[in-house]
Amino acid sequence: MNSLNVAATQSTPEIRCDAGSGVVCMRGDSYPENSFEFFTDVIEWVEQFLQQSDTPLRLELHLIYMNTSSVKAMMDIFDLLEAAFARGGEVMVQWYYDPDNERVVELAEEFREDCTFPFAIVPHD
Repeated sequence: MNSLNVAATQSTPEIRCDAGSGVVCMRGDSYPENSFEFFTDVIEWVEQFLQQSDTPLRLELHLIYMNTSSVKAMMDIFDLLEAAFARGGEVMVQWYYDPDNERVVELAEEFREDCTFPFAIVPHD
């Protein structure tokens, strides 16, 4: 399985999906014109990784802002993680946030409420 790297733009996050380590890292703002189109490759990569690899999957989020359609795409990714966890897969989320950005903390906490897999919300400098 190949890794996937998507360069950041003004309205989209940098995304790195590392098949060797099982780490998916998203960093930046997410308000693309078409979130469904933007996140399709990432969602497909996560789905394939969960089906093909026994390596644990860790989703690291360093997101500053997400529009509504990006939130929906993230929910789709979390649904994949939840299904894998229910089957005994090893998955986790680490959501890093700026302590001055309360909106991101609230969003992360809303996501965590719906998840049974390990989900840490971690302040960073």
